[in-house]
Amino acid sequence: MTVVRVIDGRYHLTEKIGHGGMGQVWAGRDDRLSRPVAVKLLRTDRLLAAASDPAGTAADPRRPGDDLRRRFLRECRTTAALDHPGLVTVFDAGEDGGELYLVMQRVTGVSLADLIAEDAPFPVERAVAVAAQLCTALAAVHAVPVVHRDLKPSNVMVREDGRTVLLDLGIATALDPEATRLTLTGVPIGSPSYMAPEQALTGTVDPRSDLYALGCLLHEMLAGEGPFRAPTALGLLRRHVDDPPVPLRELRPEVPEPLERLVLDLLAKRPEDRPADAQEVHGRLLPLLPAALSVPQPRYGPLPDPARPYRYPVQPQPRPAGSAASAQPAQSAPPAPPRAEPPPFLMAGAPSRPARIQPALVPPVAAPAWAPAPAPAPAPGDPAEDDLAAACARLSDLVDAGRRAEVLDVAARLLPRVRAELGDGAALARTVRTIYARTLLQERRHREALPEYRLLAATAEGGPHGRAALEHRHRAAECLEQLGQVAEALAEYRTLLDGWPDADQERVLDLRERIGALLVALGETEAAWSWLLQLLFDRERREGPHHPAVRRLRQTLDSLQPHRATGTPDPRATPWPPSHR
Repeated sequence: MTVVRVIDGRYHLTEKIGHGGMGQVWAGRDDRLSRPVAVKLLRTDRLLAAASDPAGTAADPRRPGDDLRRRFLRECRTTAALDHPGLVTVFDAGEDGGELYLVMQRVTGVSLADLIAEDAPFPVERAVAVAAQLCTALAAVHAVPVVHRDLKPSNVMVREDGRTVLLDLGIATALDPEATRLTLTGVPIGSPSYMAPEQALTGTVDPRSDLYALGCLLHEMLAGEGPFRAPTALGLLRRHVDDPPVPLRELRPEVPEPLERLVLDLLAKRPEDRPADAQEVHGRLLPLLPAALSVPQPRYGPLPDPARPYRYPVQPQPRPAGSAASAQPAQSAPPAPPRAEPPPFLMAGAPSRPARIQPALVPPVAAPAWAPAPAPAPAPGDPAEDDLAAACARLSDLVDAGRRAEVLDVAARLLPRVRAELGDGAALARTVRTIYARTLLQERRHREALPEYRLLAATAEGGPHGRAALEHRHRAAECLEQLGQVAEALAEYRTLLDGWPDADQERVLDLRERIGALLVALGETEAAWSWLLQLLFDRERREGPHHPAVRRLRQTLDSLQPHRATGTPDPRATPWPPSHR
């Protein structure tokens, strides 16, 4: 362990893990108690400025340092009074070498910002689970009373077990008139992407300012982007102040109407038009939270699932793989229910991310006529005879290890049991089938993958026109294309193009290019030329003349020119045609 600095002879700093306008945050270790900690070092120059009155003079010009320390410790006591599992615990505070420090609990996990970058848009239940957990933490903060003022994805940590923790109360505002805050009066402090209009205009905040930021977070988790975008911070703040947000169901139709209404209420321009408090928001989220399951929770996946605490409340942590306990069969475990159903197999969705086993109760959905043929019944001692959670954990481990042949075998034997116990429409059944289908696709076994993707599309969360179903149908179209069924693939891509959300312009453009390529393959040169020419103009207008996709389209059009029945002017001289979308 490389030690960078020792604070107060006790806290060994090892690695900088964050920084902001008021200081830096370091990973460290408390030698006295042998535990990991996070230490925030506060910039004295900024705090001296913040300790000044509105006229700019220090409260006590003769001893500004003493006044600063008193105010700092007073704010630390306010923060330390917050006792909630969704908040970081404060252990210690003081001064070392003229620098103020705050020692806090070190929270391990994945930041919500990273989770959004990896996995957005979230399934509805996952986004609701994050928001509900944040509401419980905000209710504790607001009860002090304190306003966080900088609620954003990078200030939310999702632990391995799915619990969310709200970080960085460093710029929080104490609403107690007897408490003096360390932030500058009248200066908007926070992140422009999540800043309430009143905070941007005047710097004044109350608990409903945090609720506005929560609305921005919910919109981003569900739509894959924040409610407003602009090239500059000033432009972004102006949009928060002046522009109405786009309703979520226009971007993602499967979002429940009550959830769309809640997000719009949270994003109201006037604080008095928002929900009264975090408790009210939590109450409106309750009906949308995932139901608790009566099965043991599987091992943790490669990314945390914020819905897990609701699906497996107050359950012990799963045993590590390979442990002695996990290797022993449960002597008193009840027999598994009969497996009458054949093993439909897995399938599809996220093309590059490892699947995560996340069971949920969903009403069974009847399998369509193209369901795959039955697989052999599980032999004694094979993975399908294991504890369900252990079998799911083994499947996740095989996916992580890239052992595709074993993934296909285990998933094919596990799926019938999951369907028998939870139903074909259950989230766990969809996830196992998705793993199976994606692995078949990776192995270029397109003929076997095709029916799996079709079954996934028919049972997808959000219905046949939801984002998940569209993703599965896209994979099915890829299979048709690879199998040489060009006309069928073209028809599927056209249908997808008509139903794909306009907000996902990059995917819309890719679909249009696939349609053009298939028109070429079918020998429809004139139709392909017109289609790709229009796409070229739309791409060039969006991405510029030197983008790789634009150059590729020009090369395709150049190759088509000699095969056309009639001449057409150079595309660069052709007037802009109307966009397809």
